[in-house]
Amino acid sequence: MAYSLLYALGAFVFIQLFYYLFFFTRLAFYSKGANYGNTRPGVTILVCALNELENLKQLIPLLDIQDYPEFEVIMLDDRSDDGSEQFIRENITKWKHIRYIRINDEFTHITPKKYALTVGMKQAKFPIVLMTDADCRPVSTHWITAMTSRVSENKDIVLGFSPYIKQKGLLNWFIRCETFYAAVQYLSFALAGFTYMGVGRNILYKKSLFFANKGFYRHKHVFGGDDDIFLNEVSTGSNTDISIEEDSFIYSEPKSTWKTWYRQKQRHLAVSKYYKMRNKLLLGLLSGAHIAVWITGIAVLIAGILTSNLFFIEILVAAFGIKWLVQWLILNFINNKLNKTVESASLLLMDFALFMYYLIFGFLTLINRKPRKSWN
Repeated sequence: MAYSLLYALGAFVFIQLFYYLFFFTRLAFYSKGANYGNTRPGVTILVCALNELENLKQLIPLLDIQDYPEFEVIMLDDRSDDGSEQFIRENITKWKHIRYIRINDEFTHITPKKYALTVGMKQAKFPIVLMTDADCRPVSTHWITAMTSRVSENKDIVLGFSPYIKQKGLLNWFIRCETFYAAVQYLSFALAGFTYMGVGRNILYKKSLFFANKGFYRHKHVFGGDDDIFLNEVSTGSNTDISIEEDSFIYSEPKSTWKTWYRQKQRHLAVSKYYKMRNKLLLGLLSGAHIAVWITGIAVLIAGILTSNLFFIEILVAAFGIKWLVQWLILNFINNKLNKTVESASLLLMDFALFMYYLIFGFLTLINRKPRKSWN
């Protein structure tokens, strides 16, 4: 019975290493540099905002000064009552590219953010739509250029990277780790032809793709999912590309308390049940193996101590040694490409932190199934 733990540990380590070597190496060794070319289609940027006055004061000027031949920014104000409307109306003549649309109505058949985005899609002048959120900040005036450089006749979707701003504290470190590892997954899977999500803070797709698939119709009642559920439906093995040069990055303000971060993650994870079955299986196997490696590893350690069997300890050290070496090398390659979002020295500590996250958050999600009632 005790030796079966060794077989189980080996199997789970093998599964994890398969993901790293088959999927994540695609991103680690991705070398497609900037290729801005001469063709630059017109772009509409959509920003939904609900009581985001202070963020809009910072974001709007950064979007307005983007260095791109032809673009517009549609500010979709979803019933804000914090002075956002007054601020935009008083300053809109100062900006060259800003259009303002006030959303006053809320409907029972569609969630507010999806309604606002649909309105924005219908009002968009240009064939390419680029989306971000009010609490985001482009790092460069070439953000639009970097994202649109991946659009072609066969590439309808471009996934960008949106890290969180580095601050002090354990929560901020973990938010950056979790966001980094999520990006490793969705960007790597996209390169392998298994696109399953993007992040609404930095995503682009053709307007024609949106309307050809009836927009958010199939999940219009679900809070969240305007980025990942939609992509799950419309992405194919060949119509998606990624943009990871630094000009394309959008930094976001992280949550400052565990409670607000937990509510945010609840919303994100709640929509995963709408994913295609293959995506759920791929992601479930990866996170399941992650948990199982640690649980069987602890079990092997206990068995080795109780039976005074040095062989068990040697196998445990070898298994985790190989696993951690492969993980650190591949993740460090990716981390360097993504502007060192996470401190390289903490990448192995991140492995344990994610184990605890999967374990604890999985349990909390099971016992707390309250429906989401707000998108912000």
